[in-house]
Amino acid sequence: MDTTLEVFFSALPENLSANNISYKKGQIGQIVNGYFDEFPVLEEDSKINLAIVGVEEGRGTPNNHPTGKAPNFVREYLYKLFIGDYNCNIVDLGNIKQGATINDTYFAVKTVVEQLVKKDILPIIIGGGHDLTYAQYLGYEKLEQQVEVAVIDQKIDLNGEDPEAKDLNSDTFLNHIILNEPDFLFSLSSLAYQTYFVSQQTIQMYDKLFFTAQRLGVISTKIADAEPVLRGADLVSFDMGAIRQSEAPGNKNAGPNGLYGDQACQLARYAGMSDKCSSIGFYEYNPDSDIQGQTAKLLAQMIWCFMDGYYNRKNDAPLIPKSSYIIYRTTLENEDYELVFVKSKMSDRWWMQVPYRGFKSVNERYYLVPCRYEDYLAALEGEMPDVWWKTHQKLV
Repeated sequence: MDTTLEVFFSALPENLSANNISYKKGQIGQIVNGYFDEFPVLEEDSKINLAIVGVEEGRGTPNNHPTGKAPNFVREYLYKLFIGDYNCNIVDLGNIKQGATINDTYFAVKTVVEQLVKKDILPIIIGGGHDLTYAQYLGYEKLEQQVEVAVIDQKIDLNGEDPEAKDLNSDTFLNHIILNEPDFLFSLSSLAYQTYFVSQQTIQMYDKLFFTAQRLGVISTKIADAEPVLRGADLVSFDMGAIRQSEAPGNKNAGPNGLYGDQACQLARYAGMSDKCSSIGFYEYNPDSDIQGQTAKLLAQMIWCFMDGYYNRKNDAPLIPKSSYIIYRTTLENEDYELVFVKSKMSDRWWMQVPYRGFKSVNERYYLVPCRYEDYLAALEGEMPDVWWKTHQKLV
């Protein structure tokens, strides 16, 4: 057993165990290796793909108590769902115990994410407040890589009026991610935000830092535009408040507008299909505000969709062999370099090559950023794709 991580966890309640519930063949509860008696073995040769991690912490979400009770409510419905047509190797590590202070919980989440990602095991975090995204992010600090973060939320949890705000909670955690030292954040994307919840100072800060923000209206009109953004993210964080209250009442901050349930599931599946995504967190579910378990059922289905996407990954990020891709080149008027697009023959997904502004190495001359077919069409018309320009500004 992995005693290093076991100290952070409490075991799952016996009423979820296959010893007490007659799960049907193919249901997740019958397949998952859960922490009931012994902590699961997490060695690299165990071939585990996914790990469910609950977090019993709600002190960082001042307007949505008590989110710390969320994980077991979700498991009740998740365990009854049937897996798809794939071999599923998943563990449920139980719940990270609430620390003596909230910083103790952050440390535990950070350590768990770091160790799981190092073992190539993808943590599926069920929180807890949205502030836990910061601890999830810190799990990448020692992994020696730049990190791309995608957040799905009705708001942008950034204090644009006071960028150096020291209070850390579910309304300000993005300030802490942006200002964290050492700085290993490459990009930050906010999806499904509602404009009337976001200050102009915040939008201006996003523009200044070349971050990406997609309004709810854009995603509702063409949800496929969110796919390249999620395909480029290492870390995905989903606030249940992004979903309209009629679909997911289990969140005190939910409003009359927001994502529909099927849209939330589609975004979760996009994240799962991303070859790059190595952790995901689902936050801000409040069982006390739920009606007949409706939100827990939806969240369970969102996790199922993420898992389904994960086990249907194409592993076709443009590396090798070159025969698997089609290269398209176009030159913008008045520009002295060409735009290079790469299309996967396997999945029909697109990427752009964005050259580094400074010298990297012979083998690392450009950065591959996911894009849409529409970006290629725009380039043909002489228009610089916004994602190319923003990425180029961040490359040194």
